[in-house]
Amino acid sequence: MAPPNARRTGFSRRAQYGTFFGYLAAIAGALAGALVLVVSLLNPGAFAALRGSAADAAAPAGQVVAAGRSGGQTVMAGLWGYLSWGPRHAAMEHELQIARVQLAEARALADENRRLKALAGLAQADSGPVAFARLIDSTASSPRRFATLSVGRDKGVTVGMPVRSPAGVVGRVLEVSARTARILLITDPESLLPVMRGRDGVPAFAQGRGDGTLQVRLVSLGINPLKVGDVLVTSGSGGLYAPGMAVGVVVSLTRDGAIARVLSDPTQSAFVAIYPPYAISAGMPEALVPVAPATPPSGKPAHKKKPAAVAP
Repeated sequence: MAPPNARRTGFSRRAQYGTFFGYLAAIAGALAGALVLVVSLLNPGAFAALRGSAADAAAPAGQVVAAGRSGGQTVMAGLWGYLSWGPRHAAMEHELQIARVQLAEARALADENRRLKALAGLAQADSGPVAFARLIDSTASSPRRFATLSVGRDKGVTVGMPVRSPAGVVGRVLEVSARTARILLITDPESLLPVMRGRDGVPAFAQGRGDGTLQVRLVSLGINPLKVGDVLVTSGSGGLYAPGMAVGVVVSLTRDGAIARVLSDPTQSAFVAIYPPYAISAGMPEALVPVAPATPPSGKPAHKKKPAAVAP
């Protein structure tokens, strides 16, 4: 009978040492991971510098991936537009007629608003952006919602600055490194945003649900005045976000408010703009309410954490 090709590890001291050191490395890795987890739970900001350095190192690759994603979306959008141009053209003609009427009404309201401000002696706030950036990364599988910008301290970005896209509010700056910045998206469970209904100013708070939607809770309880399709904008309370910035659209109603779909989807926003806090740009820094820093992702469920709220 021919001898077997493979012998038991007990016959080879080298194999025994390899198995022993393999188990030793696995135990050491588990202990190191447990230590890092404990430190991150006790001091969430301990690894902020490390995360910033890692984000700076990965920024070039992230920009290449983001550019490729944006190009792919453009090609698919062009193909779909070519295949469905007929019905979409008719719908756009109808929407254009409605938009012309609304534009005329908006211009009249803007003229009246300017006259009232001139009478009251109010200065117009300079809301120019500090910088423009590309969204190079965002969380997808985690219940927490963060994103990474391609600019940092080198462009004057600081913690707390609001971030928006052409479609509306995206979030606020949470951490800043040399060439990148980490932002807390408004869909994160720890984000609480003062909003109002665009057409009549009904006040509410919008809290992220972690799934791309917002939980809208009315300030005044009673009969729910919200309707499906209502547009929500920032109210300006707290001095962080300028009033009138688009936030979301109501898609369903609840007993004390509604569920809203966010307008500024990070996956569809190639570029964003970073603005200074509204109270500072308006020359009223004393009106800016400090925002508590949100905790980074950890092993605890997000719904057990106290949301970082902007006081009304």
